[in-house]
Amino acid sequence: MEYKYKTSMVCSQQINFNIEGNVITNITFIGGCNGNLKAIAKLVEGMTVEEIEAKLKGNLCGRKPTSCADQLARAVRKAYEETRGN
Repeated sequence: MEYKYKTSMVCSQQINFNIEGNVITNITFIGGCNGNLKAIAKLVEGMTVEEIEAKLKGNLCGRKPTSCADQLARAVRKAYEETRGN
């Protein structure tokens, strides 16, 4: 299932990805630091929601209370909960 997540308080505006069960694939960021975000997407390709959260949740960008990586962790959790009806 394709999922689109509108980010908050970061340079990227949106994160798109596919979720099947708890596995995340085809991650793309709209906006933000292109090279870094492509690298993050490649590194977590095929990981589960839990694996992505363990690696990225809580990462901050400067003085912001979040980052694009943290937003990805939030996005995959939200998508997972919505697909499970929670």
